[in-house]
Amino acid sequence: MLHIYARRADRFCLREISNPAIEQAISPALWYDLLSPTPEEVKDVEAALRITIPTREEMEDIELSARLYQEDGAEFMTMTALTNLDGDEPAKMPVTFILAGPTLVTVRHADAKPFATFCNRALRGNGHSYETGEDVMLGVIEAVIDRMADVLERLGNEIDGISREIFRSKSGSSTKKTRNLEALIEQLGRKGDFLSGVRESLVSISRLVAYHAAVENPTHRPSKDIRQLVKLVQRDAASLGDHAAFLSGKINFLLDATLGLINLEQNQIIKIFTVASVVFLPPTLVASAYGMNFELMPELQWTFGYPYAIGLMIFSALMPFLYFKRRGWV
Repeated sequence: MLHIYARRADRFCLREISNPAIEQAISPALWYDLLSPTPEEVKDVEAALRITIPTREEMEDIELSARLYQEDGAEFMTMTALTNLDGDEPAKMPVTFILAGPTLVTVRHADAKPFATFCNRALRGNGHSYETGEDVMLGVIEAVIDRMADVLERLGNEIDGISREIFRSKSGSSTKKTRNLEALIEQLGRKGDFLSGVRESLVSISRLVAYHAAVENPTHRPSKDIRQLVKLVQRDAASLGDHAAFLSGKINFLLDATLGLINLEQNQIIKIFTVASVVFLPPTLVASAYGMNFELMPELQWTFGYPYAIGLMIFSALMPFLYFKRRGWV
């Protein structure tokens, strides 16, 4: 799908192209947005701008030279974006920005909410007026960063909720509490994977903006506002990266704390069995002694031999129990 954006009446507006002679129709366009494009749409844009648009396989290449480069007088910059951020399993998606003079081309193979948000904001009558494709690119990246900030805020709140549940659990039984903690470990694992994707996306944005700021174009000198916007985007991406690193550290702490609590619960169960075995060991010794089948056992002829043996077993069990209780072990 090809969406074409152009300036009309000194403002940014959307214009759908249906003319087969697309070279003449889209020549004054400001932004070509290719969403899962067909080969015909790719060829039409390539012919109009005299560039070669990278394929999806080339966009997914992780090498820096394949993601950030100049060719045919245009800048090719690929970043990693995330889709399905409202769920727990976001998907990574490469997005390529191509700056060919004053014109921007974006290539993506999945829909992303920041693009729709940016378009809705830019197409309003009182919205910001975008002069060049560079303005549009920075505006789209800003929308992506704003989306990342919202996601990090939501993740932070969810992690705080998990933290409260870990350290303030009031479960009645140890087994139930341990099962709850095991479920929390799974939640923390999913949040950790989510944050890894967010951090990867933020790193790719920082690399893209840094590359664009370092490229010298003799035919185009960015304005003061553009330079300030580039610095602002860099600072935002860096600050969000620091926040994501903080949340990752908090997740690691919560994972360690949860595993520690599970070990404590298991140790508590083992301690109960240990104390019980120690308490019943002396009575077992007494019962074993008086259970021997020897003829010459004076206690067998006692009138109160049986109550004496029972009392001795109870006494031998109470002594270690009282000792453990005094030490706080039971």
